[in-house]
Amino acid sequence: MQTDPKTIKKQFRKSIGKYDENAVVQNIIAERIAKILSEYEFENVLEIGAGSGLLTAQIAKHIRYNEYYANDLVEKSEVYVKKYIPNVKFFSGDFRKIKFNQKFDLVVSNAVFQWYENLDKIFEQCKNLLNPNGVLAFSTFSPDNFREIKAITGLSLEYKTEKEIISVLKKDFEIITSETTEHKMTFDNPLKILAHMKNTGVNSLSDTKWGVKEVKDFCDKYKTQFPDLTLTYAPIIIAAKKI
Repeated sequence: MQTDPKTIKKQFRKSIGKYDENAVVQNIIAERIAKILSEYEFENVLEIGAGSGLLTAQIAKHIRYNEYYANDLVEKSEVYVKKYIPNVKFFSGDFRKIKFNQKFDLVVSNAVFQWYENLDKIFEQCKNLLNPNGVLAFSTFSPDNFREIKAITGLSLEYKTEKEIISVLKKDFEIITSETTEHKMTFDNPLKILAHMKNTGVNSLSDTKWGVKEVKDFCDKYKTQFPDLTLTYAPIIIAAKKI
């Protein structure tokens, strides 16, 4: 399934204040992206989907650059990003519809591209935003991501495998590095899993509100099918150079 940008914006607007304390895996991914890029120096950087500034903070700490531009669907993201990069140039809205008046040495994004249906168009837009030999670095998730949630509810984004993503990228990019990893989070009870998903905006998978019956049914199924009460994240991290 794919999700309407308005739904995504609404859910992330609600969760942005609690995102950092709940987005444990997303922070691990942000640190890894920054480490991969730390050997490079960039004149200007564009971050897509800056959110609460997890990746912004890591880039500010580890990467050399001169100008920083950031974008997010949620307007309030600017406040969070400015905590780490006060002179950031911020653009709110869907980056696919924003007219940028320049090109960038680095386009970077953390845990955003899985929300987009057409990766071919996304990568083409990123290519057009980059200077010659510019770098695109991003994370998304593999089909193993949230496999517990899919097993119980049937809800899932249309995740691509690392191989499928690379096959699309190779038309315009040279792969610098790519990796798929897995992280399991463990919770005390299924209600805390639901709270975790709410506080990281992942309930954007559905705009349907659950009542007591639906929540109880989810909890009962989770305890039966996954008694260890784990939730699986399966991030893919890729850095590629425009050719």
